Amino acid sequence: MQIISHQKNGVQIAEVLSDSVLIKSPEDGAQLLNDLYYQGFDGIIIKADQLSPDFFELKTGLAGEVLQKFSNRRVRLAIIGDFNDIESKSLRDFVFESNKGNLIKFTPSVDEALSGF
Repeated sequence: MQIISHQKNGVQIAEVLSDSVLIKSPEDGAQLLNDLYYQGFDGIIIKADQLSPDFFELKTGLAGEVLQKFSNRRVRLAIIGDFNDIESKSLRDFVFESNKGNLIKFTPSVDEALSGF
């Protein structure tokens, strides 16, 4: 795993680079959050393919548990991927509602993610 550091509007943002799945459980999400938070990051950018496929199956509860940890810590999270062709209505609604808030964003690119910080 590699971290690229960005600064936007006074917010220190970690862009996480990895070819492997980093979050397979709520504990993995908490560990990543804690590691980066204590390094001074208030925002995190991660790619959708770094999340377990279970994250996008809302009935597993993985997304809810992981995102709650970020919300509780008030750390912004941007998930990068193509979310235009989501077949599941509940996941589409989840992405839409998340994007209306300030803490969790689903975006197609790092540039768009950074513009939201």
